[in-house]
Formats: sequence, structure tokens, C-alpha cells
Amino acid sequence: GSTGDRKRIIVTLPNTPGEQGGRPKRRTFTAEYKLQIVAEYDAAKATGEGAAILRREGLYHSHILEWRAARDAGALTALGTRKSPVGENRRRSAEAAELERLRRRNERLEADLARTKTALEIMGKAHALLETLSESADDTPTRPRRR
Repeated sequence: GSTGDRKRIIVTLPNTPGEQGGRPKRRTFTAEYKLQIVAEYDAAKATGEGAAILRREGLYHSHILEWRAARDAGALTALGTRKSPVGENRRRSAEAAELERLRRRNERLEADLARTKTALEIMGKAHALLETLSESADDTPTRPRRR
């Protein structure tokens, strides 16, 4: 067969439930929810039921560790005012980029300063040398020139 005899067949598969555009949506949790789960987990941990809470809520132990640290630092009340952690990450990456830019600028300025200090040191030595030569020329009696 020639290529003109082939027919194209397009197959579309139904979307699986819960999948709207390929990438799953990141879950966000309110400060109240975090505080409630940490308190519930801490209470259940004494009886060995902490893992059951994590399974029921679909959470990882790292969530509890992170939320407990935030609670202990007093940050969970501030976390409730944010809509999502994405803004925080953007702010952190912008701060990191600014910090890196300032570090590079600082290194460049320090190198410029070192060059300037070296140039001034050389100029000072040249001035001292010329001063010495000038003084020694003044001390030497001049002989009249013969023609």
C-alpha cells in the first residue's frame, strides 16, 4: 500500500474523574483546620491513633511537623490570612533573587575598592619618589654649562 490509502483514526478517551486539565490542584488548608488537626493528632498520638488521623485526612506526618512548628512560633494566625502558599514562595524567590543581585553588586564594588586603594598606594609611592628626586636635585650644586 501507498500512503494515500491509509485512514487516520483519532481516539478520544474519557477523562478520569477528578482530572480537569492534567495537573492536580494543590490543596490549601485554613489555619483553623491546621490547629484542629494538630490538636487532634497530638491527643490521638498518646493512644497510638495518630496514623489513623493522617490516613483519614489524607495527610503526611510532615504536615503535622510543619503545622506544629508554625503553631509554636505563633505563625498559624498569620497563615490564615493568606489565600495560598504560592504568594509566599514568589515573595521568597524574589527576595532570594534580590539578595543574590546585591551580593554580586557588593563583590563588584569590593573589587573596585581594592583596585582604587592599590592605585592610590601606587600614586602615593610615585609622589614620594618624585619628591625625593626633586629634593636631591635641589641639593646638588648646578655647574654652569660650557659652550
